[in-house]
Amino acid sequence: MFGHDHTNRNFSALSSIDRSNVARLRPAWMFQTGITGYFQAQPVMVDGTLYLSTTQNNVAALDAKSGRVLWTYTHKARTEKIFGPPSNRGVAVSGGLVFQATMDGRVIALDAKTGKVVWDHEAVRPEEGESETASGLAQQLGGKPVQGSSRLGFKMPPLVADGLVIVGVSGAGYGLHVEDEKGGLDGGSVVGIEGGYGRRGWLAAYDAKTGAERWRWYVTKADGWEGDFVETTADGVPLHRDVAAEKAAAPANREAWRVGGGSLWMTPAFDPELGLIYLGTGNPAPQNFGLSRPGDNLYTMSLVALDVKTGSLRWYYQQVPHDEWGYDVASPPFLLDLPGKDGAVKAVASASKTGWIYVHDRATGRLIERSAPLIAQKNLFAPPTAEGTVVAPGPLGAVSWPPTAYDAGSGLAYAQVRHGATTYTVKTVPGGPGRPEIRYTETGEAKGEPSFSTLTAVDLAKGGGIAWSVKSASRLAGGTLATAGGLVFSGEEDGHLDAHDVGTGAILWRFQCGAGISGPAITYSLDGKQYVAVAAGGSSYTKASGFGTGDALVVFALPD
Repeated sequence: MFGHDHTNRNFSALSSIDRSNVARLRPAWMFQTGITGYFQAQPVMVDGTLYLSTTQNNVAALDAKSGRVLWTYTHKARTEKIFGPPSNRGVAVSGGLVFQATMDGRVIALDAKTGKVVWDHEAVRPEEGESETASGLAQQLGGKPVQGSSRLGFKMPPLVADGLVIVGVSGAGYGLHVEDEKGGLDGGSVVGIEGGYGRRGWLAAYDAKTGAERWRWYVTKADGWEGDFVETTADGVPLHRDVAAEKAAAPANREAWRVGGGSLWMTPAFDPELGLIYLGTGNPAPQNFGLSRPGDNLYTMSLVALDVKTGSLRWYYQQVPHDEWGYDVASPPFLLDLPGKDGAVKAVASASKTGWIYVHDRATGRLIERSAPLIAQKNLFAPPTAEGTVVAPGPLGAVSWPPTAYDAGSGLAYAQVRHGATTYTVKTVPGGPGRPEIRYTETGEAKGEPSFSTLTAVDLAKGGGIAWSVKSASRLAGGTLATAGGLVFSGEEDGHLDAHDVGTGAILWRFQCGAGISGPAITYSLDGKQYVAVAAGGSSYTKASGFGTGDALVVFALPD
């Protein structure tokens, strides 16, 4: 499954490829999907077969030793109106079935031996999130095309647990975006337009044998989503909120939770002993603009624990109440046993866009520790203004959706960290006959601020200090893989896959894969031979940065 197992640690106990021989690593075989771009999936290996989902939700089963194609599944989307680019981040394999959640809102089970469809459940129609006012807004915002209007679909690899296939929707928390002449986002992005443009995010569980829905949990809280109008985060950081203004606006916005956002980006972790799953939730809607959604906006921007059998809430920890910066809890949580005075504490960790790694008691949600800052934070939680407010980190993180690897032996977590700042500017477009005034927050890269990536090791076993941090040549993407061979594999958007020494961060090997790396690598062993596999296809970010897109799964091994 995604993340290797239910702990989501992205750690492998394989050690045949190690610090002493990794420099000899060479391509063993390659598989080209035939569809270029947005290749973010992590492959899954089961019983000698690699299962790989591609952009546009096609699936291939490959002989993991030779790359020979065993079968392929070609997905036929029911609508072209999807959320974002046609990316997919992986499948899950269990009980002879391959499970995939698709961009057009379906959850599908394929026979693992043949690729034939066993069941196909339509969970949501993307057009349910379509805004009826996009064309009018386009005219009012300068006549440019408007896109990104909260269409609903799936990005995450499914979690299979307790006989259930568990997935959550993306696209719920967006406002409207204005395209430039090249089809990109004009001036960064125009988001957070005041009004009901979001949708209500949710996580659902489906019977693994039949596809029937068993339970559904909604991110936005119907009764009391305003919360307590807190003035600091739960760990004591000031939020700089105008609570009086929010409370004054609350009576007119009692129903804001109905379009309150809360996308779910990545696969939950699962503790079978406690019967709990752990997931991160996304930003409230409208994005980056909070006047029409007063209050804390529960349970967006939170690490959440749910009962796996019923979907009922056990506990939550809201990292950013009333978010106005896009700090989704996007990176998949991972489980660990943290040393304590009275023995090991069963814990769950969340690497955040705000620049910290939070570690909680798995059973209660109690915050055990918060790591040292992973970046130089600037004006954290300062609200957007008409003059423009520079805040670091911006909406892409510190740590975004790519997974963080964790080595239980050393207690180190390895995170790809983006260092950079964003300018948040409140804009007003005058109304006219039959048109209301429009207010929104525009985001753009802060000029003159440093922008780079690091691979950073955090010692969670000893209080969360930074063990080491190394700067990369280009932006890091896709997440990390740690192994018992003393290696951390990390991909770059310029196409390099790097192997770092776990003790120092030094690069011991790197290979140019021909297209940006935007998905996590895996490693597996067959007949005593260890392999490393990674998708090289790029993403919207790699394309915008001038690096190419591709369609290849590249598999490496040591020469015989």
